[in-house]
Amino acid sequence: MLDRYPPVNPKCPHFLHGGDYNPDQWDRRTWLEDVRLMKRSGCNAMSVGIFSWAHIEVEEDRFEFGWLDEVMDLLAENGVQALLATPSASHPAWMSAKYPEVLRVGADLRRRHHGGRVNYCLTSPIFRRKAAQIAEKLAERYKDHPALLMWHMSNEYGGECHCELCQQAFRDWLCVRYGSIDALNAAWWTSFWGHTLSDFLQIESPHALGERSTQGHWLDWRRFVSDQMLSLMLDEIAPLRRITPDVPITTNAMGTYTGLNYWQWAPHQDVVSWDSYPRWRDDDSDWTMAAEVSFKHDIYRSLKGGKPWLLMESTPSMTNWFAVCKPKRPGVHRLSSLQAVAHGADSVQYFQWRKSRGCSEKYHGAVVDHCGHENNRVFRDVAEVGEILAKLDDVVGTTVRPEVAVVYDWENCWAIDACRGPHKERKDYEQTCVRHYRPFWSAGISVDVIDQTVDLDGYKLLIAPMSYLLRPGFAERVEKFVQAGGWFVATYWSGIVNETDLVFTGGWPGPLRKLLGVWVEEMDALYDGEHNTVVPVEDSSLGISAACRAEVFCDLLHAESAEVLATYGEQFYAGSPALTVNSFGAGRAYYIASRNEDAFLSDFYGRLVQEHGLKRVMKARLPEGVTAQLRSDGERQFVFLLNFKPAACRIDLAGEEFTDLLTGQAVEGEIDLPGYGSEVLEKK
Repeated sequence: MLDRYPPVNPKCPHFLHGGDYNPDQWDRRTWLEDVRLMKRSGCNAMSVGIFSWAHIEVEEDRFEFGWLDEVMDLLAENGVQALLATPSASHPAWMSAKYPEVLRVGADLRRRHHGGRVNYCLTSPIFRRKAAQIAEKLAERYKDHPALLMWHMSNEYGGECHCELCQQAFRDWLCVRYGSIDALNAAWWTSFWGHTLSDFLQIESPHALGERSTQGHWLDWRRFVSDQMLSLMLDEIAPLRRITPDVPITTNAMGTYTGLNYWQWAPHQDVVSWDSYPRWRDDDSDWTMAAEVSFKHDIYRSLKGGKPWLLMESTPSMTNWFAVCKPKRPGVHRLSSLQAVAHGADSVQYFQWRKSRGCSEKYHGAVVDHCGHENNRVFRDVAEVGEILAKLDDVVGTTVRPEVAVVYDWENCWAIDACRGPHKERKDYEQTCVRHYRPFWSAGISVDVIDQTVDLDGYKLLIAPMSYLLRPGFAERVEKFVQAGGWFVATYWSGIVNETDLVFTGGWPGPLRKLLGVWVEEMDALYDGEHNTVVPVEDSSLGISAACRAEVFCDLLHAESAEVLATYGEQFYAGSPALTVNSFGAGRAYYIASRNEDAFLSDFYGRLVQEHGLKRVMKARLPEGVTAQLRSDGERQFVFLLNFKPAACRIDLAGEEFTDLLTGQAVEGEIDLPGYGSEVLEKK
């Protein structure tokens, strides 16, 4: 049975390749050179008009589209598609001068002046009306234009506003959520420190001059900001859906940016996209960075249930806002581009097409450098990626159906960040999730990265590190998952609070206690440099034999119905459980009580993989720093073999036979991967 999604738009059944194009910064002569270079580089899609509001609506209600008409026509004549943007990320100076209410108020309760970008109030009726108006004007003018491929909503939505309009919107949001001030007081536990409220009008945002010590209050503010920004985007989308119902919509997200809950945003987009800027160092540590990036790529594939996503921004060279702006080394641009494709991207796009002559990102990497021509290494690297993507039409729309899922939950992240204890500096929720993901990445086993609301059907192994906040229904769904034969892994600092940050009474891990078969009595937080030891129990059912170091967090727990697989070796709790497993129905639930070194995670998950028979992308044993990732339509299997180390390696293919999709040659026996090498293979 075929498992393939249609292309993002039938007008372009190919990989999208291109970038942010800012013709309003250049003259017509440069535009003509641009389209020549687009064809030379194999670029077929450009994001246009992202910061062009001031060039389109030059003064209130006076629109000048002539230049954009010419650019759109020029793109169409040269076979280049447009991801046409709504320009709300950067509103014109005349708007700020005439309507100061559109400017944000910061957490210090001071109104910002005009400047920067994404500097608007989330709630302002004037801003919302103006943003929807210009979106409507664009849709009306270009609805039938042959270059129009999709809508690019604004740019990197984010931030918050504390003005009185947003304060009142927050109160209204809370009134709908709780219904009564008594229910809110109970949910926020406001009786602590005598903070009980008697009216919704007494509530303000958690700003610098007011209440910042009530975690439930802060959590709801985060939810409100995400909801309010989403409603702003939906106001912009409304005229586009009405006028161009068949033109797909996306907006470029920012990885694991914590200001918005992207799981709430995904249903409102036809395809999700994000902007990826890894810090490649040109040393042996690059593979750990690669695993972090792959983790985020897998979030975006998972956001819409496996549907391919778009790499909306990357750089073909350097990123100018890093502390050290190192250009990509030879092979790295091809490697990082194919990495995105391997994890489900149906595009490779860049910020930016042509380097600007001035302002803050004039040194940021671009396809066309300040030299203005194609005779340089970066342009050749981009053209190489263009040639590769042109050979991969059969991969477009394919996906992967992993047996493993790691839970990374935005609301849980917010709650952990706000928590005052047990360790101020080293909570490291995202990094911990990546560390539990990495053994599978290294073994070439596909993984979904989901939140606590996702359906668990189809998975065999579910890993939920540091699930401090349990959202309603999650514990019950995990119980059903394990009861039916699934395996579940939880860690320290799990099952502590509910969705309003109220601690579960009756013992940790709260609603997960019966499933895990343990009671956590307390937690030991270790100083930097301090450690404990985790010692495997002889002849345990798991078979781990090597002791390991534990750092930062050590839960002190009692095994109730669980089997003890390892114990602590030091401190007053030496001999107490450090790793347990509980049989529950047809499945198992493991509890890792401490933050252990990577060698433990590799050993632990390696044994679960072997015992559960989880599928690897390829039989070959992969050296450190190399991963294999899969895309498939249910019949054909496309394997991406990626080496994120600067040293070459040789891989024994363990008897499997492949075809090199880029050369058509047969591949069997062994394969040599150069440093930062990448191959696209099809299984025979």
